[in-house]
Amino acid sequence: MKIGIVGLGLIGGSVALDLRQRGFASSVIGTDSNPEHVRVAKQAGILQEEGSLSDLARGCDLIILATPVDVAPAILLSLLELASDKTIILDVGSTKEHICQAVEKHPRRKQFVACHPIAGTENTGPGAAHHGLFDNKVNIICNAADSDAHAVETAEELFACLKMETVHMDARAHDRHLAFVSHLSHITSFALGLTVLEIEKDEKSIFNLAGSGFASTVRLAKSSPAMWAPIFRQNAGHVSEALDAYIQQLLRFKEAIDQGMVTETYDMISRANHVSRVLSGIELKNKQNPPVKPAPTAE
Repeated sequence: MKIGIVGLGLIGGSVALDLRQRGFASSVIGTDSNPEHVRVAKQAGILQEEGSLSDLARGCDLIILATPVDVAPAILLSLLELASDKTIILDVGSTKEHICQAVEKHPRRKQFVACHPIAGTENTGPGAAHHGLFDNKVNIICNAADSDAHAVETAEELFACLKMETVHMDARAHDRHLAFVSHLSHITSFALGLTVLEIEKDEKSIFNLAGSGFASTVRLAKSSPAMWAPIFRQNAGHVSEALDAYIQQLLRFKEAIDQGMVTETYDMISRANHVSRVLSGIELKNKQNPPVKPAPTAE
């Protein structure tokens, strides 16, 4: 299968590397709005050929959109106009309701599969791409009933090749859940970074005192604004709901600390500790039940 990648960053580049290494893709043709990304991707062996959207639409069996979410809908609609009736197009963005609404009434809607492989790092660009990024992670396919059954099956095979477990979900439910478990954690990291930077103006030694706890909590603050600002805009309603709930928790902590309520503070921390047990259970489950790569399909 010849694969096209639109957007040669961490996600698009890592997808390309593993799909070729694991035999799903015979070759990868890619494009990016940043010429430097194309140069680095070629040098790193991420793609074998550079091409325009038209080249990808005419020459690829499957095209993956790995762009910021604000530009993905327009690119998707352009590709659907250019591609043949057999070309499958999927996206890997962190919001799903907006792109599903944009393509809802298109006559070739069934050729599109809305996907979200939940994987990544705080690093960006093709230089950050690497093998194994998606191993033992979860992929979400949204509104599968609106897509052709063969297109959905092909997408599932692709993500199984990336060693991911695929689950199905409604696009709106996806965006609400991700607001709490992904988008909120990024905002928290950005806000912590800004808070400390403001204090550091007057207290120059503060970063000398920062330990591993600060480093791990603020790690996501290095994430790309070009990627995350559009995500927050598209998912504003759900993100605002998540922020309201988070702010209430912060206020409870502040009240307990201000009033010297040690028992209440202890209890809140104890309840929060349960998160690590939940995550450990999920990690153990993934290790015990790794996704099985399907046999290659003859094309």
